[in-house]
Amino acid sequence: MNRKYAFIYPVLLMAFLAVGVLLGSRLNKSAPEQTTGNYSKMQEIIGLLDREYVDSIESKKLFEKTISDMLHELDPHSNYIPYEELSAVKEQVNGNFGGIGIRFAIIRDTLCVTNVIPSSPSFRMGVLAGDKILMIDGKNVAKKKIKNEDVLGKLKGEPNTEVKIQLYRNKKKINKTITRGVIPLASIVCSQMLDEKTGYIRLDNFSLSSAEEFAYAANRLTEKGMKKLIFDLRDNGGGVLDAAVKIADQFLPEGRKIVIIKGKKFLNTTQRARSGGILEKTELVVLINENSASASEIVAGAIQDNDRGMIIGRRSFGKGLVQQDFPLMDKSDLRLTIARYYTPSGRCIQKPFGESYEDYYHSNEKRRDNGEYFSPDSSVFKNANKFKTFNGRIVYDGGGISPDIFVPLDTSNSTIYYLTLRYSGVFQQVAFDFVANKRNKWSSIQEFNKAFEAPKPLIQKLIAEGEKLKIPYDAADFARSEELIKHAMKAEIARQLFIEEGYFFVTGSYDKEVQKALAYLKR
Repeated sequence: MNRKYAFIYPVLLMAFLAVGVLLGSRLNKSAPEQTTGNYSKMQEIIGLLDREYVDSIESKKLFEKTISDMLHELDPHSNYIPYEELSAVKEQVNGNFGGIGIRFAIIRDTLCVTNVIPSSPSFRMGVLAGDKILMIDGKNVAKKKIKNEDVLGKLKGEPNTEVKIQLYRNKKKINKTITRGVIPLASIVCSQMLDEKTGYIRLDNFSLSSAEEFAYAANRLTEKGMKKLIFDLRDNGGGVLDAAVKIADQFLPEGRKIVIIKGKKFLNTTQRARSGGILEKTELVVLINENSASASEIVAGAIQDNDRGMIIGRRSFGKGLVQQDFPLMDKSDLRLTIARYYTPSGRCIQKPFGESYEDYYHSNEKRRDNGEYFSPDSSVFKNANKFKTFNGRIVYDGGGISPDIFVPLDTSNSTIYYLTLRYSGVFQQVAFDFVANKRNKWSSIQEFNKAFEAPKPLIQKLIAEGEKLKIPYDAADFARSEELIKHAMKAEIARQLFIEEGYFFVTGSYDKEVQKALAYLKR
């Protein structure tokens, strides 16, 4: 926080800790006299600060920060969401947004269309992958230091509103007026067959549409002969609880427990599987890692506790709390923890949150520094409670879902040179240029993956473009990381051609966790 607020901040925080009763009154109509008194105290303090403090203050910013920090005193997941940020949050939950239906990248300060969503407003108006956008609503966006969020702010909007864009294609300028529509935000980013019997589904988050997306993907793969499934929940931070329950239900026989929810409103609510799950007989591996949280852990916990499949990867994040959104009168939002969830065996996998809010969300850095990314840390569960799965295996509470098969983080052959290239955007830049006249060369992801290997001239261009970005060539690092660089180049080209579907299908060929899952399923 700004140093000039340092001494007034504790005063405000004390006031807002008291005002917790006020927020509670919106949820529970009690103690009206005490609430009124606390509210008056808060108004008095804010008024004094506005009138008497030596410097001018950003009262709205300070006010909202104080609310958030008050909530974080309760737990790390209760939060205040300002109205200005609420739209982006709702997009993730709803699984859609108002826009024109393109994917873009800012390459050499130029706004480039990398993909056009089929049947979207842009698709219907003839926008093509490879086009460059020069103007949006009459304002120049070419050769400007424009940021992604600025572009999104100009292109997104309410459905049925118009946006005017000017494109550059084949040395010609093209003007188009596009009526925004509802654009789906897919949570399943890849669903492909890896071999004749094994399917792969990667879910990035749990939205309101995820269960329907999952059922569609599972049915489609089953029709292609899927008997085994790798369900990838790595880096999936969670989302809508109901979606997690419905997806877990697809794997479990009727009557099996999926999750138990306990709170003031949920004294003991147990969600159980219903009959008719489309994957009840499908052999299953679930992939998790340190960033798999919340709804991901509900699914992984339900599978593990019911001995329904194998969990492979690294220990999950450890979020066992359930939040509900409460709209406030100014259209902002209070996201409040209302319950804890428990896996079918009865364990709560919420990790301790006694440390500070910042430490809690940086706890994965401690895991890395302690070596847990490279070997399992049994001390995490030293004082944990023991529980038994459906078949009697021992599992533990209090620190996430521990995998049945541990796979260390793969850092082999990674170098500073490779990582600097990777995070500079140069792979995307070179891939965009490379596919300019090749977007229809490969008819499918499978054909591309089988036929394409990054040629030497392409890698030389990558090195040259890196040097233009002040990334000096390092011969020793390149020799060590050459295969990684070639893999990354191929995967980025696949993303340009086939979006995330192509990227994850290609990376699966050398992804250690995916390969471990395949080996397990072929045992």
